[in-house]
Amino acid sequence: MIVGILGCFLPIIPGPPVSFIGILLLEWTEKSPFDSDTLWLWGLIAAGVTALDYVVPVYGTKKFGGTKRGVWGSTIGLIVGLFFGPLGIILGPFIGAFLGEMSTGKSTNKEALRAAFGAFVGFAVGVLIKLIASGWMAWIFFTNIF
Repeated sequence: MIVGILGCFLPIIPGPPVSFIGILLLEWTEKSPFDSDTLWLWGLIAAGVTALDYVVPVYGTKKFGGTKRGVWGSTIGLIVGLFFGPLGIILGPFIGAFLGEMSTGKSTNKEALRAAFGAFVGFAVGVLIKLIASGWMAWIFFTNIF
């Protein structure tokens, strides 16, 4: 469950699916608190949130006038930002999207900043959605263990 929560911030780990695996592992113990409908619901939530995580940042970037380079820059910025702690996780996607937009040669500073803000908003919304789903699964997991 902890790895699932971390996966909400780390793009390498799929947070909600890992959290769902934790729910499945709990189901296979003596406690087994879930019925099949609940497991199917959590599986669909994990899949849906994971799918949304790919759509929301792209939508945010494009909504604010960004390009694919802005989206890639945001992702790379997040990965680099991981090495700089919480501030890096927050600023990395923004700076990465800005640099990605500037690398196209077509964007002015104002356009690149706008697209970078869109990438950041999309990233933040994606993280929030994943965190809600994984956090809820972790809460269910830990309340059923103890």
